[in-house]
Amino acid sequence: MDDAFDRLEERVRSAADLVQRLRADKQQLEGQAAEARARLAEAEKKLAALEKEHSGAAERTRRLDGLERELDGLRQERDEVRARVARLVDLLDTLE
Repeated sequence: MDDAFDRLEERVRSAADLVQRLRADKQQLEGQAAEARARLAEAEKKLAALEKEHSGAAERTRRLDGLERELDGLRQERDEVRARVARLVDLLDTLE
């Protein structure tokens, strides 16, 4: 009977040791999970900032493209006005 109690006592000790190791592992894993969540939150903030920056750059690019088209149109209009003025000057020169 002492052998049965000894075996039972050894099993209980083993189970208690296992429970202690599992608790320590759980605590360590919870700490790692908290660190990972913090790193994830920081990465999400950085990603949001980069996406906002990229969005702003895309908007500036669209605006710049529009301004370039407008500038091209104004240059063409200027050239047309110069040509018309030159024709008028030529016409005035023929009248003199």
